[in-house]
Amino acid sequence: MRGLIVDWGGVLTSGVFDAFDAFCAAEGLPPGRIADAFRNEPAARELLVEFECGRISPAQFEAGLAAHHGVDPENLLDRLFVGGADSVDVAMHDAVEAFRRAGVRTAVLSNSWGTDRYDRSRWDAMFDAVVLSCEHGVRKPDPEIYPIALDAIGLPAAECVFVDDIGGNLKPARALGMTTIRHTDAASTIEQLERIFGIAIAGDRAVKEGQR
Repeated sequence: MRGLIVDWGGVLTSGVFDAFDAFCAAEGLPPGRIADAFRNEPAARELLVEFECGRISPAQFEAGLAAHHGVDPENLLDRLFVGGADSVDVAMHDAVEAFRRAGVRTAVLSNSWGTDRYDRSRWDAMFDAVVLSCEHGVRKPDPEIYPIALDAIGLPAAECVFVDDIGGNLKPARALGMTTIRHTDAASTIEQLERIFGIAIAGDRAVKEGQR
């Protein structure tokens, strides 16, 4: 194993769905309403797909989603993420950086909600490649996006690990031959990655500090 490809939201940040639930509570919507609409309601799902693929602007997405749920479109994206989905998971950031220092090639593969919603302050140290859905017109779990990430780090699927918090996004990666990890928390994911790569980073000072 020589490559590590990781999702952004919910893996390198706190949970996206927790933020959606916080938004529902703040806006007086039923619990789970936003996530359920994206999964099961064609109009909301189409908005999500078009936005993540970069075919509509943030303003168009905000207007459409606001109309769908009967909420104010003003600063809707900011309000959706106020529950913490933009908050980085320091332990995971430290771990990716540590694996890269140890010689693992790394990439982030993200279904993007606009290129300005990322904290890129550590990306130069963390990643050899960045693949955002909005820049390629395709999103997870479309099988076409995974080879883009593999090409970006120059490795075959059989030599790469893919980490995502959504099971449906892992299936196409497994079908290509990648080893997959469904992320639930930093400690568990880091433990699995150490075992897969045969690299112990738990003693790495940065990682230890991030897990405190």
